[in-house]
Amino acid sequence: MANIIEILRERGYIEQITDEDEVKKLLENESVPFYIGFDPTADSLHVGHFVSMMVASQMQRAGHKPIILIGGGTATIGDPSGKTDMRRMMSREEINHNVECFKKQLSRFLSFEGDNAAIIVNNADWLLNLNFVEFMRDIGSLFSINRMLAAECYKQRLEKGLTFFELGYMLMQSYDFLVLHNQYHCKLEMGGNDQWSNIIGGVELIRKIGHHDAYGLTFKLLTTKEGKKMGKTEKGALWLDPQKTSPYEFYQYWRNIADEDVKTVLSLLTFLPMEEVNRLSSLQDEQINEAKKRAAFEITKLIHGEEEAKKAEEAANALFSGEGNLENMPTTVIEDETISLLDAMILIGFAPSKSQARTLILQGGISLHDEKITDVNYCIDKKQFAENYVILKKGKKIFHKIEWKN
Repeated sequence: MANIIEILRERGYIEQITDEDEVKKLLENESVPFYIGFDPTADSLHVGHFVSMMVASQMQRAGHKPIILIGGGTATIGDPSGKTDMRRMMSREEINHNVECFKKQLSRFLSFEGDNAAIIVNNADWLLNLNFVEFMRDIGSLFSINRMLAAECYKQRLEKGLTFFELGYMLMQSYDFLVLHNQYHCKLEMGGNDQWSNIIGGVELIRKIGHHDAYGLTFKLLTTKEGKKMGKTEKGALWLDPQKTSPYEFYQYWRNIADEDVKTVLSLLTFLPMEEVNRLSSLQDEQINEAKKRAAFEITKLIHGEEEAKKAEEAANALFSGEGNLENMPTTVIEDETISLLDAMILIGFAPSKSQARTLILQGGISLHDEKITDVNYCIDKKQFAENYVILKKGKKIFHKIEWKN
């Protein structure tokens, strides 16, 4: 059986790793507790967390023990990595609510039974009651400010101003690794590539106090060939909560990815064998659409289950090939028999304002039952249509059904 590091590298996950030969040997010879952290800054995980979840699952499948750290303590600060402004500080009530939401989503993704069962911990349990003077004496004294300020996550913030509050984030995340190392024999911290400086901080902290069995690994962020983060839509983030992003919208996002991103998506976000990934991603011209459909189905199935994935697929088929079930496409129910096209577009999320809605209409970007509408004063009237619904289309790929309440 291939070493898990070789599997992760073949699928394109690994960006940076400390002591690769030692890590490979370690993972070959024993079941290793490892941790990946999530800050509960919202009440749902989103696509930006998806790679972390996949890596955790791949590691568990190879026999290693996932420790999912929920940053209930560090979320009171917010990681400055990749940010130009300080994050809003959250209340304990908000954080606790979000932690519970995360637990439900992660519980569906990882196994919490068996010899290498995953566990969920919250760093609020040890961070919020720390004695400041003792912490700075025992932990802060082991960090060099000069080295910290050279880290990319801090350099980006220096121009606009970096608070001491934010500077403490690296110390806290490093301390997390130390606590997990001491309590759960955790030997490996993993995270997105923007976490490299924080991960190295933890590895070095553990080694400075006399332990040498601490390692770090970062994986690639989910980006397009152009380097833009995937999972961003006009409505905002692509959430894993079906109440925030419907399974159909989720499916359609992956169905509409660029041809050159197919291999990345299939490699990082599915469990398909690499032979199948390579076959699908090598398809050309119109055939590449079959690979996109497969990617959309497999990814939606992972997050929302096979039944919801099938419904989303049927809805897409109903729109694009005339086969399938329209009931599963995004739908908004209204009571008024007449609604202006501008109001309808704002209601269903096609545009954030009337001015942008007008622009879309004038540019020919809006269709009603496949007929382009160029009149900004157009009204949708129930009496005009034999069915009890209309289908609006934005561009070529975004559909929404407006249905009248019976």
